[in-house]
Amino acid sequence: MPRAFGFHRGLAAGPLTALALAAGCASAQTPAAAPPSGPPAPTAPASPPTASSPTPAGAPGASPGAAADTSTTPAWLVADDGGQTVTLALQVTRAPDGAALINGHRRGDLQIVVPLNWTVQWDWRSADSTTPHSLVVMAEREKLPTEGGRAVFTNAMTRMVTAGLAVGQGDRTTFTADQAGWYWMLCGVPGHALAGEYLGLRVDPEAKTASVKSR
Repeated sequence: MPRAFGFHRGLAAGPLTALALAAGCASAQTPAAAPPSGPPAPTAPASPPTASSPTPAGAPGASPGAAADTSTTPAWLVADDGGQTVTLALQVTRAPDGAALINGHRRGDLQIVVPLNWTVQWDWRSADSTTPHSLVVMAEREKLPTEGGRAVFTNAMTRMVTAGLAVGQGDRTTFTADQAGWYWMLCGVPGHALAGEYLGLRVDPEAKTASVKSR
């Protein structure tokens, strides 16, 4: 019985051994892949990272939500937020069509905004040789006055409101904008305001600083 058992084990192992030997021979006869001939192809160096610059608001390629900031403060207006004071340099000139301009504007197309209770200082000058001019702050009404009257704020006027000052003359004044509302800064010489020689003035209790805006 032991011999018979050993004999059967030999028969069972024979086919497995033959298969293993055949697989080994097949793998030994398969040649390994030959390395590519010639030097390896050069590879392009990686591009260095570039810092992306932010796109300015309003420029092409800016996100739809980025709005361009077009607000500007003219050089003739200087706001001192700490001192709650605004200084204005105002000049009257003559336009080519004959209209009188205050800092290049007329007919209230520009409004000066001043916070409530701020101090306003102006340095006003006439550069128009054709006629005298003046400046006075008056409350806005339904109609422009034919000539200058009493200023709505104490001292908010030049000298000789109705007679006006000649070319090269000027006036400096200081007043407190202590009443909220809408006003005109107009020439008090008869007929000049009606002809368009005035700017707007807004004394705004909600404003944080002095500014200008177009109407």
